[in-house]
Amino acid sequence: MTVVAQDAKATAWSRPAFRFLLGSEAVTLSGSAVSAVALPALAVLELRASTTEVAVLAFLGQLPNAVALWAGALSDRHPKRPQLIASDLVAAGALMTVPAAALAGALTVGQLCAVAIVLGAAKVVHDAAAISLLPAVVDPDQLQDANAKLGAASSVADSAGTNAGAALVGAVGPARSVLVDAVSFLVSAVLIWRMRVPEAATAPDVARPGLARDIADGVRYVARQPTIRTVIAALSTLSFGLAIMNTYWAYYLLDRLGASPSAFGVIMGIGGAGGVAGALLAPKIAARIGIGPTIIVGFAVSPLTQVPLLLAGPGLRWQVVLAAALAGQLFWATASGTSQRSLRQAVCDPDFQGRMQSASTTLTAGARPLVGSAF
Repeated sequence: MTVVAQDAKATAWSRPAFRFLLGSEAVTLSGSAVSAVALPALAVLELRASTTEVAVLAFLGQLPNAVALWAGALSDRHPKRPQLIASDLVAAGALMTVPAAALAGALTVGQLCAVAIVLGAAKVVHDAAAISLLPAVVDPDQLQDANAKLGAASSVADSAGTNAGAALVGAVGPARSVLVDAVSFLVSAVLIWRMRVPEAATAPDVARPGLARDIADGVRYVARQPTIRTVIAALSTLSFGLAIMNTYWAYYLLDRLGASPSAFGVIMGIGGAGGVAGALLAPKIAARIGIGPTIIVGFAVSPLTQVPLLLAGPGLRWQVVLAAALAGQLFWATASGTSQRSLRQAVCDPDFQGRMQSASTTLTAGARPLVGSAF
């Protein structure tokens, strides 16, 4: 009985601060998934945006990832909880302008583009602070469990938010649906405000070098740390290739292979279930085969699961194959993702957690706008 009780206490869930962080991440991801449906629908259905304007809207939403290094340096320089709260409040304020302008009849595509930039910037700041704060919230041996729970919650929240967004757009219209995302950020800010976690004191600004020096030091640290350097290099290479594939994946299934929207939704749903399973089972997989092999298998499986797409033709049989391939890809991608994130957090110097994560974001997500514009 004593051993069982000690094992239960060793999980990340036993930490109140982690529960607040998990709730914050889940609620904002759910709300953001609603906006991911509502904002393009608002642009197309009510503002009659052109295909070019819709593409620009998507591009601008991803653009702040290219300057993630700034957010990482900011995260390492100042306490992280205030940054999380501030980014949530900024995002909520930007989103609230959308239904307000729509109600006044003054909403434009230009305003949506501005909101997309603000949301992207707030997300970059939030992610840098949240991911680099996690090692202070849980013990080192709880990082894998914590990242697994965050990954599973993210997958569920994203799927639930997407479905809720589609339902809300149909029921109350896209402009009002955006309010759900605004409220989600306010709820997240409250949860982070209630979270109590010790943070290392930062040096006075007068004793610190400039922000550009902080960024340069962070880049040098990542480049010189062999484990972090290798993992980020492999991750960024894989992400660039998958970004090219994802640009036309939906188009290929719907147009070339003739999948119906409902069939496409089922395929995506099965794939999402694979991602949830991968996140939940990541700690057990890493415990059985090791964290390194888990990462390697995940990196290897992701490109291999694209092979059926090259061979596929129309029809239910191939739709089943593609659904299974997507589930396998997301299972191992999520298991590998939680493992490599935990590994990087565990070996990284606490003073460089934010900059280490921002370097990964810059190399992985920062290339996505370039991929989209190139094709």
